[in-house]
Amino acid sequence: MADRLAGMEVFVRAVRLGGLSAAARDLRMSPAMAAKHVDALEARIGTTLVHRTTRRLSLTEAGTDYLERAERILQDVSEAEADATSRSVEIRGLLRVSAPATFGVLHVAPLVPAFHALHPDVRIEFGFNDRHADLLEERWDVAIRIGRLADSGLIARKLASMRMVVAASPAYLGRRGTPRRLDDLADHDCLCRTRLTHAEASTWSFGRDGAIKVAVGGVMQADNGEGLLRAAEAGLGVFYGPRFIAAQALTTGTMVELDLDFPLMELGAAYALTHPTRRPTAKTRAWIDFLVAALPVSARSW
Repeated sequence: MADRLAGMEVFVRAVRLGGLSAAARDLRMSPAMAAKHVDALEARIGTTLVHRTTRRLSLTEAGTDYLERAERILQDVSEAEADATSRSVEIRGLLRVSAPATFGVLHVAPLVPAFHALHPDVRIEFGFNDRHADLLEERWDVAIRIGRLADSGLIARKLASMRMVVAASPAYLGRRGTPRRLDDLADHDCLCRTRLTHAEASTWSFGRDGAIKVAVGGVMQADNGEGLLRAAEAGLGVFYGPRFIAAQALTTGTMVELDLDFPLMELGAAYALTHPTRRPTAKTRAWIDFLVAALPVSARSW
């Protein structure tokens, strides 16, 4: 059984890391030993899982099917070991967490005191940035991401559902009127989030899958949702973005939610991601378990 699991692990890491040499380095074994594990795995199964050349490795059809199942088995084994280990190993050390800038500042950082009270020997280093950090290369223990997850091969655990909101300040609505249809947005100042191009910034997406595009414009654009919210609170225009950014303003009444005639785009959820080739430590599992319990309580108002 040990050799069978070793073969699975070498195979999975070779695919995810791009080759047998990279898998061998990661597992601290020789490339020849890594190749023997894969050869033994294929011999045992009776089919070829990967085509290997000196420069690249590609999956066969059987390998593609086997990869998904092997990852699931290895994750189950890892979780079982981690559950047993966490009962006897102290939860301590430096925990490195990557998170989206605004979400991290507003909703993750405020949870640290409660986590620290439970696990005082854990120190946390945050990287608040909206880019997708590379967990393996940058050595993050956990990455928090929001949206609809692509099939990245990372291990994901859902933390909380996310929603969008369209809102404006009472002062703005009193001055400009309340938009009730998508067509009405053409007559309003819309505060736009800049992304890759100006064209993307001047378009809002509606419908659950974002297929309905509406041209909008206003006096301000920014690459940060909280900055746009502050401008909207000051009466500068209409805000369209994640509800978690505007939740407090909606509660206090500095912003008013608008009900338009078409569904808003579905944002997806917040997830905690770990890398499949790195076994989660006790501190990592404690942090994710804490977020799973804590974030949905806050999300009720999002």
